[in-house]
Amino acid sequence: MIRIGIAEDVESNRVDLLHHLARYSEEHGTEFATTEYSDGADLVAGYRPRFDILFLDVEMARMDGLEAAHRIREVDPEVIIIFVTNMAQYAIKGYQVDALSYLVKPVPYFAFAQELTRSLTRLNKSDDDAVMLSVGGRVARITTPDIVYVESVKHRITVHTLDSEYVFSGTLKAVEEELEGKGFYRSNNCYLVNLRHVTSVEPTSCVMTGGEELAVSRPRRKGFLDALTDHVDSRTRR
Repeated sequence: MIRIGIAEDVESNRVDLLHHLARYSEEHGTEFATTEYSDGADLVAGYRPRFDILFLDVEMARMDGLEAAHRIREVDPEVIIIFVTNMAQYAIKGYQVDALSYLVKPVPYFAFAQELTRSLTRLNKSDDDAVMLSVGGRVARITTPDIVYVESVKHRITVHTLDSEYVFSGTLKAVEEELEGKGFYRSNNCYLVNLRHVTSVEPTSCVMTGGEELAVSRPRRKGFLDALTDHVDSRTRR
């Protein structure tokens, strides 16, 4: 399931993009979960990294697509951004926010399909970053960027992802070894957090995507902050 956000203040233009997505889905067998926004401000409010692709109108009343993209990039360096605009000269500014491309209105289906295919190709390349876990007698393939944190309670492991939870018996140490080098840090004896989903740090805790507040033990705090700083720096340099 590919998660798509559309921020466009003209309803007819949103409908056109939805029709293109439906046609592409029928022709290619790809499933999309789509969320619509009538302004960039609505998209940015409470934004969390849950989309795979964003289609952003450049010109909107309260917050234009360029400003929205700048805000989004502060918390989500991975989402693919495609601008939709009446004027192609604005598109060059998209490079400032690592936009993949732009589409000029009215958006023809052929151009839309080409850019969507290119986006899905990029997603498939990053989709190799996944972990295989034995859950309830079956093997589940979980994309690591979707994991928010892993919780351990008496050898009961719960993997909290953006969309669901996976529960199985095991040790946090084993999961930590499986996710080594993938941007995770053990904040205390109970939690292994995905650094890309840390939205803020409090004196004794960290706040994750979705608002969950997890304890950071005193002995691990310095290492946690160092790891978080390194993680943010590496994302910025990309």
